Amino acid sequence: QTHLVESGGGLVQAGGSLRLSCRASGMILSVFSGSTKAWYRQAPGKERELVASLSTDGIVSYTDSVRGRFTISKDNTRRTVFLQMNSLKPEDTAIYYCNILYRRDLDYWGQGTQVTVSS
Repeated sequence: QTHLVESGGGLVQAGGSLRLSCRASGMILSVFSGSTKAWYRQAPGKERELVASLSTDGIVSYTDSVRGRFTISKDNTRRTVFLQMNSLKPEDTAIYYCNILYRRDLDYWGQGTQVTVSS
């Protein structure tokens, strides 16, 4: 059975960095490598928003507010998706969720990890 395990969240001061990880436990390589990976976040009182995505052919995209500060990447061997977050701001405070979508049929979500940025 496949499930996503997130780690790396925490409390950091403004200007600091965090690296989130999302390991797809139980996922076979062909599914992992053939899927779209993404990170979403949800701040208190706000809707969940797409932060970064990585398509099957390597195309990355970012929401405007994080472009140039965040980097999404993957390690197929470890079945893991990363989100490197630099120059963090208080407005980045949210619960961050990873998502792996395979052919629109298999849609997996992580449990969420809290990121808190203090001013």
